[in-house]
Amino acid sequence: MAFAPAAGTLTSMTSHRDPGAVAPGPTVSLDELPPNFYAIPFGVAGLAVAWRVAESVLSTPAVIADALFVIAAALWMVLTGGLLRRLIHRPAEVMRQLGDAVLSPFMALPAIVALVLAGGLLPHAPSVAKIVALTFVITVVALGGWLTGQWIAGELDVTRFHPGYFLPTVAGGLLAANVTALMGYRTIGWMTFGIGVLCWLLIGPMILGRLFFAVALPSALAPTLAIEVAPPAVAGNAYFVLHHGPDDTITYILAGYCVLMVLVQLRLVGVYRRLPFAAGFWSFTFSYTAVATYALRWVGHAHPDDERLLGWVVLVLISSLVLAIALRSIKAIADGTFFPTVVVTPGRHDLVPNSKELVL
Repeated sequence: MAFAPAAGTLTSMTSHRDPGAVAPGPTVSLDELPPNFYAIPFGVAGLAVAWRVAESVLSTPAVIADALFVIAAALWMVLTGGLLRRLIHRPAEVMRQLGDAVLSPFMALPAIVALVLAGGLLPHAPSVAKIVALTFVITVVALGGWLTGQWIAGELDVTRFHPGYFLPTVAGGLLAANVTALMGYRTIGWMTFGIGVLCWLLIGPMILGRLFFAVALPSALAPTLAIEVAPPAVAGNAYFVLHHGPDDTITYILAGYCVLMVLVQLRLVGVYRRLPFAAGFWSFTFSYTAVATYALRWVGHAHPDDERLLGWVVLVLISSLVLAIALRSIKAIADGTFFPTVVVTPGRHDLVPNSKELVL
């Protein structure tokens, strides 16, 4: 996607070639991929969660959710292998990304995705799942605290602020609440729910203010607008698991705000349609799977007329969306336009996109 960042925004990446550059080399190795590629296993894991919830609402076979969790785990391991190699061989680069105004929120994704995967492991290996979940709850909270401190200590440019800033503390806290509550750690669940909700209330107005009054997001970051719908959906899912009792005010507040943000997303379809396809489109997947999971929970909770029909419509629509993005990604990989490529110039080693568009 087209993106003209300020100098240093995306370290070791450039959207142009210097005079005298040689022909592009092969696509980048796994340890050079930017952290937002974790949106791929994040979206697949989100779809797995939707199918897991559908087991109780629609009596779908458990093997589908299990298969999706396995695919997400495999993708996560591949990306994490590259991240660990980068951390071992080029730790300064990882620290630069942690301090980068655009990339730093995505650095929480490896731990957040691992949390969701721990929930998928729970039916098969509860003891292992609990150890994994608690390990990554600690990691997510620690990263959220460190990044929040980094943003306070640094000098952020409002034009580089984007909805991805929800990820470390809001998404991390709310997903931790969901997973730990499923595992019986309700006290930890309520604590992390508090982190997620309070950070949502604090960060959300700043993001909306930036979107309302500052320059439009560059097109490379435009898919992150889908993240705006995630907080009420993820919070609603967590609240369903944490709150044992009749519907209350919070139940309806979260549902109402989620409906509003879904309508916002419908208005943004025209914006999304103008964007060229790139890896950033995976930003849509987890946000929308969270909404689908929330809708399935409501169907199973409220038992409306045509309950099964409504549930299947939701499940088919979200599965079709993720499948469409996956198939389009496979085509882009085959065409050589999905990953950045290496261009070697005198004294430089840059990453540039294959399709004249910078991929975050």
